[in-house]
Amino acid sequence: MNKQELVAQISSHSGLTKADAERALDATITSVTHALKGGDEVRLVGFGTFTTAQRAASMGRNPRTGQEIKIAATRLPKFRAGKQLKDAVAP
Repeated sequence: MNKQELVAQISSHSGLTKADAERALDATITSVTHALKGGDEVRLVGFGTFTTAQRAASMGRNPRTGQEIKIAATRLPKFRAGKQLKDAVAP
């Protein structure tokens, strides 16, 4: 499912116009992004939790030349599914 298909689903389930559904989806994505940038977590009970995790610096290897390179430490977004989502997806 791509963004436009998701917007169409939101529109049909909520009674919003597609334009309003797209604005709501964009606002949700922006809000989650800003919360994660600020170091907060976003917990949607039954759906899941958006958090960030720190990845330590490490050494890697350039596959083309075989030369060792240093990979910098970084912060990554993570999502952990909630129980209701897991139960809905499980067979």
